[in-house]
Amino acid sequence: QEPLVESGGGSVQAGGSLKLACDAYGFYCATWFRQAPGKEREGVAAVDSVGTITYADSVKGRFIISKDSRAKKVYLEMNDLKPEETALYYCAADTVGVSVSIRPSGNSCRMPPREREYNRWGRGTQVTVSS
Repeated sequence: QEPLVESGGGSVQAGGSLKLACDAYGFYCATWFRQAPGKEREGVAAVDSVGTITYADSVKGRFIISKDSRAKKVYLEMNDLKPEETALYYCAADTVGVSVSIRPSGNSCRMPPREREYNRWGRGTQVTVSS
């Protein structure tokens, strides 16, 4: 399978905003991950096939994930960016259904996500935040 394609990365000053896009469709969960230099990759936001959204605590209130099924895209709007959020941002999709957390209160994508549950990945788009 072809890798997913991310776009929208770039350089901004602290406090600025960027909006990333990913060509993804037909998924149970789509998640944005990021990997900063010298750090492990972490999940930051996820959306499932019906639009249920989960966020990592570190980005709640600042990042917004959304999907456009007609355009076959998943977006990540990032606001009030911080220098420590400089990273390579990846889009990943689970087309099998193993990343969904099933709870009596409702299903959602697992957060933090398990990388092994995502079978389709992009190559990443660089986000650089300067102070």
